[in-house]
Amino acid sequence: MTDQIVPAQEPPKQLADPRELLDAYLDFYRETVLRKVAGLGEQELRTSRVPSGWTPLGLLVHLTWVERRWFEWGFAAWPFEQPWGDRGPDDSWAVPEGWSAEQVKADFLAQRERTRAAVGVGALSDQAALGGRFATEAEAPSLAWIMFHVLQEYSRHAGHLDIARELDDGATGE
Repeated sequence: MTDQIVPAQEPPKQLADPRELLDAYLDFYRETVLRKVAGLGEQELRTSRVPSGWTPLGLLVHLTWVERRWFEWGFAAWPFEQPWGDRGPDDSWAVPEGWSAEQVKADFLAQRERTRAAVGVGALSDQAALGGRFATEAEAPSLAWIMFHVLQEYSRHAGHLDIARELDDGATGE
């Protein structure tokens, strides 16, 4: 019998405000990916199960940097010396040298607060500030576009973690 991963609780079905819904779904997917890596040991988190070579821990680092690139560097235009800090020498997702799984998870959780600070009370129609990721108004997307883009990244990668987890220990679930 296969173990089941307990699903995270989706936002309430009555939630209708688009900004609240996007914020709630970002939290839902953050919790989802954490649930999918929960219970894996350090070795399993650092072992790839797929030909491309990514690892569950590397994917968690990647999602942390996705938020940094899109919300901090992108929307808020906060300066970054190395906005692609999740990339290793071979351009794969890399865990910082010497970091434990707990450090990666703590950084992932801290990113949620940095994201909230970066987007603040911005309206969904607000355009990304210039000077960070975007140099011209024509390049700068709205906050709504950025949030939706990051949600689809989370959704896709949560599915990747489903596969990695099932291949690792047979656990399945939402």
